[in-house]
Amino acid sequence: MAVAPNRPEARFDPTAFRVFRFVARRIDADGRVTLDYALDDRINFREEFAVPLQRPLSDGEHERVDGLLALLHWVAGVSYFKTALPGRVSCETGAPPPATVALLEALYSEGLGELAYTNGLAALPRPSFPNGGAPVAPRVERSLAERSQQPVERVLVPVGGGKDSAVALEIVRRSGRELALFSVGDAPPIARTVAAAELPRLLVRRRLDPGLTALNRVGAINGHVPITAIVSCVALLTAALNGFDAVAMANERSASAGNVSWDGVEVNHQFSKSLRAERLMSTALAEADERLRLFSILRPASELAIARAFARLERYHGAFTSCNAIFRLDPELRAASWCCDCPKCRFVFLVLAPFCEPAHLREIFGADLLADERQFEGFALLTATGGHKPFECVGEEQESLAAIRLLAAQERWAGHSVVRRLVAEVLPRFAAADGDPEAALALSDEHEVPPELMGDVRALLGA
Repeated sequence: MAVAPNRPEARFDPTAFRVFRFVARRIDADGRVTLDYALDDRINFREEFAVPLQRPLSDGEHERVDGLLALLHWVAGVSYFKTALPGRVSCETGAPPPATVALLEALYSEGLGELAYTNGLAALPRPSFPNGGAPVAPRVERSLAERSQQPVERVLVPVGGGKDSAVALEIVRRSGRELALFSVGDAPPIARTVAAAELPRLLVRRRLDPGLTALNRVGAINGHVPITAIVSCVALLTAALNGFDAVAMANERSASAGNVSWDGVEVNHQFSKSLRAERLMSTALAEADERLRLFSILRPASELAIARAFARLERYHGAFTSCNAIFRLDPELRAASWCCDCPKCRFVFLVLAPFCEPAHLREIFGADLLADERQFEGFALLTATGGHKPFECVGEEQESLAAIRLLAAQERWAGHSVVRRLVAEVLPRFAAADGDPEAALALSDEHEVPPELMGDVRALLGA
């Protein structure tokens, strides 16, 4: 059972706390992970994971994964640190090594940029971790270089129930590598995607400290956290415990584009999905485990290119749901399917539309969003017309423009009322070269995909 926080006062005062403490971590022989944290010596938290194992852990295996367990402990703490954002952290289980410090200081500042912005804070949180600023050890640099030369053999692919993870797993399947899926939790879109893929899956159960919700109700700072970094760490630990040598994420190049400039940084809802975060995580991983690799198989591609590939994967069309309302922590606020009235629903509809028939998208979503005049402003905002790009997992403004240009040229979509208005009222605001579909659909060379998998990436993500 998780340890609930001590009974809070009538109101929780974030300014009353000085130190966020990393107290303890452990993994039992049966794969039960417990991570303990505290605010000063007044409020305690415990987070738990149940990691699947083929057999009970031996003492040697405990020692082998200790670095990965420590990485998960440090990264997952951001969910509890955000309640008060104290200026100091205390690492009572030992100080993180230098590359891990660089990762943590990015996640606990830029990774909380949206939270700081939407809560009207004066500035980003910028906690300092022990050993910060030291150079990366030569051993870690050698490990990174050696790993890049070793071909991957057994790949774990995290699945979130959306279009991206379906395309990612099919690229790895095409490569012929041994493959298994991974998920934290079993939300309906995840379960349906796993069933459609017909591949084995390693399922991890996560239990947030139940006291976290209670604190949120009485004044704790709340908002978006870099969840992809947490999922990546759980996937890496699961991979190591089950004999996989690589974790292939499904983060696209569009995730590196921010939403708004503030406090001297580009606030990015998807910071922990960005290429910068991936590289920070990979370097930290080299300190924790010299054999494992982490990369995003979709990094060369835009969301528009991924949508084009997904449109051909019809086995997943009845399974996937990208709407984040399904994944809300509060069951009372959780949706059952596409809500059809959020930035994510509009964006996914927009990028799939050039490659699908209108009737098919109506069947998937339960509505034709491009025929609903009430949706116009929301679609326009995807191009940053009328404000900044929404704080959601949506693509770059340029690829939304490219999707509109593609729709304008298609008779099946050009007559839709929202498309007509986007063409008449949004496109004239931009230069003719903006939103070039060819450029949006092209693959980038800036990525960390192993060379031996790039042929399969091009095969599925090309025209």
